[in-house]
Amino acid sequence: MCGVAGILLAPDAASAKPLRAITQMTKVLRHRGPDGDGFWTDREAGVAFGHRRLAIVDLSEAGHQPMHSATGRYIITFNGEIYNFQDLRRELEGAGHCFRGTSDTEVMLCAIENWGLDTALKRFAGMFAFGLWDRRTRTLHLARDRMGKKPLYVASTRVALVFASELKAINRFPDFRQEIDLDAAAAMLSRGWVPDNRCIWQGVFKLPPGSVLSLTAADFAHARSAGSLSNRIRQWWSLARVAEKGRQEPIAGTDQELTNELDKLLRLAVRQRMVADVPLGAFLSGGVDSSAVVALMQAQSSKPVRTFTIAFGEGGFDEAPHAAEVARHLGTDHTELHLSPASARDIISELPQTWDEPFADESQIPTLLVARLARQHVTVALSGDGGDECFAGYARHLMAARAKRQHELPLPLRQTLATAVGLLARAARHELVSKLPLSAHARHALRSDRLDRLARLLAAADEDELYERLRGSSTENLTHHRPPISINGAPQLDGLLSRLLYEDMVGYLPGDILVKLDRASMANSLEGRCPLLDHRVVDFAWRLPADVMVRRGRGKWILRQLLHRYVPERLIDRPKHGFDVPIAVWLRGPLRIWASDLLADMRLSGDGIFDFAKVQTCWRDHLDGRQDHSRDLWAALMFQAWRNEARRPPAPATDLYRVPEPAGV
Repeated sequence: MCGVAGILLAPDAASAKPLRAITQMTKVLRHRGPDGDGFWTDREAGVAFGHRRLAIVDLSEAGHQPMHSATGRYIITFNGEIYNFQDLRRELEGAGHCFRGTSDTEVMLCAIENWGLDTALKRFAGMFAFGLWDRRTRTLHLARDRMGKKPLYVASTRVALVFASELKAINRFPDFRQEIDLDAAAAMLSRGWVPDNRCIWQGVFKLPPGSVLSLTAADFAHARSAGSLSNRIRQWWSLARVAEKGRQEPIAGTDQELTNELDKLLRLAVRQRMVADVPLGAFLSGGVDSSAVVALMQAQSSKPVRTFTIAFGEGGFDEAPHAAEVARHLGTDHTELHLSPASARDIISELPQTWDEPFADESQIPTLLVARLARQHVTVALSGDGGDECFAGYARHLMAARAKRQHELPLPLRQTLATAVGLLARAARHELVSKLPLSAHARHALRSDRLDRLARLLAAADEDELYERLRGSSTENLTHHRPPISINGAPQLDGLLSRLLYEDMVGYLPGDILVKLDRASMANSLEGRCPLLDHRVVDFAWRLPADVMVRRGRGKWILRQLLHRYVPERLIDRPKHGFDVPIAVWLRGPLRIWASDLLADMRLSGDGIFDFAKVQTCWRDHLDGRQDHSRDLWAALMFQAWRNEARRPPAPATDLYRVPEPAGV
């Protein structure tokens, strides 16, 4: 895992002087690779590469980047891991090729040189984002992995195309001008994250998952705008095609046969991700996904696996005891860090710098903290991310199954029920429900926001309207701009569940979940690996029948069956929490002054992004307890905090992060 940066000058650039910026662009990525840096420049061709190294496989100089291919034709700056590189290496050695070292980067270059770029990409099982220069054709190739695990930002300026692992590197290119993209801002304030197909800065785009952008300097001159450049992108892998094929050619088999196949695939994915020349461990929350990953790690390890959990005891949000029980059963070497709420809140000031696009998924707080804990002991950590998107683990997936049954009722009856549920929601808002003799579980189920959503689902006229209401958010629009919601190239899929799963995989996963993991782990110089997002597992998941995803009101049914082979059901089957943080309570209490200061900055900003009257109304209603607006307010506050950070003069490149010294390494 590393940080990459690069520059390709336009043919009409007045001089090669802009290439010097590669040094500062690379330095600000030190947190992504504290083990060394590397630079390569061809002034005549007008190209420069930079690299920050986090040494994981082949710790010697033979793994240094930017790396040249054996013939010298290709130069690469690469971020990520190719998990099947040992198999590819043996195949290439069998064809007569020799290797200087033991890194996956060298295998990548040999594969590209011998099989061609597109063929090699399809053979790689891994996570990656890289820049590749072809000296023979003077062509720059930018490529990204199938699921979008590793980021790659691309910017078009007057004099050059620049690319990097993070926006903070592009911000260091002298010709780049920071202008907010209002559509991206509106989308962030609606969802809490900037969609992967947009960027907060105009003139910048993220290379889409499973794609390649190839161009010469002359090509760049003909397509200066970011929009024109994105039109030159080609897909070497398509989630839409995988989804369509999977639903057209489903797997046949008994429950046991399907579970056996999943066990086999996940064992391989986990085993390949346990290859490292540095200490390795895993995040363990005690939920289905992380427990499955850790169980398969321990089943294939000769010594206890290192596991890490943050204990965060406030308002019923602490899942550390569940993680500890799973760790004891599996026999892992478990580390648990107990944090006070004040310690967790202290990290909020770091968030805008760590996520250099505005980001408002509050689980970023414990994710950043558990990554910091893990890095004190290991350099690589496996994660359970991707299980909900692959195997239907979110509430909306379960609601799709329930809503389908409800929609068998006549529309007039459903509309009457919707009206009744709406009245109950208003009663809940006025705290009448709290006075009824109900259990805590029943009160939770009767939360007004849940009831409002149920009413909207019942009133949907048909499946298409039901789908839009399931995928939509109930948030306030706090801006003067309507956020874009369309997904380009969506496949034709039958059924609510399939449509929701696809949208989660193509939108929420790369835009939120993987951004959260990448920035939180790399801010601490820690590599995060996701076995559940192995492309072979994704292919398998799309071929599964819907009833092995959701059954008897439970999501991830087949993944649970696999896990029950390793962990008793009693330790796992409980309500899903995830990395919840009590933001609603904090905003009314210890974060109130912090929020008020940011709201004052928002009022004075004068750029027209926010509808400040709506923001004030939400703030007053939230403080008075009339309605929980914490989600909308957190997005607005994190946007303003990010904007304040973006306006500050850049810090010295070497001082952006305090990279922790790992223990025992």
